[in-house]
Amino acid sequence: MDIDAVRERTGPREFGPADDMPEKYRTAATRMLQFHANSEIMGAYLEKPFIRQSPSLDRKLAFSAKVQDEIGHGQLLYRAAEALGVKTREEMLDELARGDGKFLNCFHYEMTDWAETPMIAFFVDGAAMKRQATLKRSSWTPYAHAMDKICFEEGFHVKHGEDIMRELASGSRAEQEKLQAAFDEWWPRILQFFGPTDDKSTHHDFSADVRLKTATNDELREQFLNAYIPKARKYGLEIPEEPRIRYHEDEDRYEVVEDDLDWEEFFAIAKNEYPQGLDQIRGRANARDAVAWVRDCIEGDGPTASGSTAAAGGD
Repeated sequence: MDIDAVRERTGPREFGPADDMPEKYRTAATRMLQFHANSEIMGAYLEKPFIRQSPSLDRKLAFSAKVQDEIGHGQLLYRAAEALGVKTREEMLDELARGDGKFLNCFHYEMTDWAETPMIAFFVDGAAMKRQATLKRSSWTPYAHAMDKICFEEGFHVKHGEDIMRELASGSRAEQEKLQAAFDEWWPRILQFFGPTDDKSTHHDFSADVRLKTATNDELREQFLNAYIPKARKYGLEIPEEPRIRYHEDEDRYEVVEDDLDWEEFFAIAKNEYPQGLDQIRGRANARDAVAWVRDCIEGDGPTASGSTAAAGGD
């Protein structure tokens, strides 16, 4: 099948592993899926420390379940990417460990305080839901199928984050001030979650033509603003003055002044050249190395229970 045939036939959940897809399609779909899978893994590692830091047993259980879900999402997406025949799951994980794999901007930053947790679990996951709902109509069927499960679970993650935010917003003045400070810091990063502005997006046109994606970055960003500015205000959060947000009363919609966002920092992140991001990548690589012995044992290359590397059943 050539690209023209793909464009003519394309639609929601139209293509699968049995189809002879052109290389350009397979490469574009692999790039999207690998980026998405990497982001799920790196997001889980960002939140993992809060399993221990959670202030109650219920919160620990919820964060443990959330982290487990995100790792599972990554595995689903790597498998959907692997079905395209461009890279194996192991190759993609190796690229992530080496610092060659790309992932979402928000997961390049450090998160250290409990008041920051709803910035990811409510706002970032809420932004993800805006994007992921559109991917249920992707033309690559394994991607769309993965999104059925992922969107279902992400809905619970957003509720988990909102519950933490509600607790902090109705807590002591100190808790409310910490929540606002976290929001001030994370708000510009959250708005850049959707990627560069449409005029600077290098991959959108082809991905849209073959229905790998069905909405532009700017469209998704505006949908998020319209939904989440009222929610932020509901919990007493003040929208920061920068970046400027315009409200078009006649159309009842919000719009960010995108020139106010730090795109230089964003593109440094996109190239894996941001210092905090490099720390996150090294942390993930170190964690992977620490459990290499488990993979070796599963694959039959590691020590057996008796301390020998002999094959099972050997003397």
